[in-house]
Amino acid sequence: MQGYLKARGLDDPEAVTQDVFLAFYSRIGTLTGGLQGAKSLVFSIAHARMVDHYRRVERRPPLTPYDPRHDGRTTPSAEDHAVERTAGAEAMLAGLSKEHQEVLALRVVADLSIDQVAAIMGKSAGAIKQLQRRALQNLKAQTLKRNQAQHE
Repeated sequence: MQGYLKARGLDDPEAVTQDVFLAFYSRIGTLTGGLQGAKSLVFSIAHARMVDHYRRVERRPPLTPYDPRHDGRTTPSAEDHAVERTAGAEAMLAGLSKEHQEVLALRVVADLSIDQVAAIMGKSAGAIKQLQRRALQNLKAQTLKRNQAQHE
């Protein structure tokens, strides 16, 4: 069957073969027709996976390789800008206490609820609300201080 998929032009026939056998395995209990029935079922699954592959390929936009020699941009890339901003966020958080860093990481980055953060940090929900409020106040104060220093 892998040869069939390879001959049909799939770019990863081994992966599709594994997928076919996993689908086939779940249907073994309902199989009828002996060896011929099994062979027919395996190839019908393989054919369906092949059709799915070509449908995905047709919907995928054509990709063009990136060649930096032909890049005429004169401004930094968005990726460079994002990396610079991330470094700034790390620096801002570094100015906070460990407890404030932890509560902001769990609430903002991990997107956990107040109750979940309270359970993780071993504190009450009210204490987490206070920690988060103070951490955000400290972060705001640091940001205002940095902005004033940059404009002077």
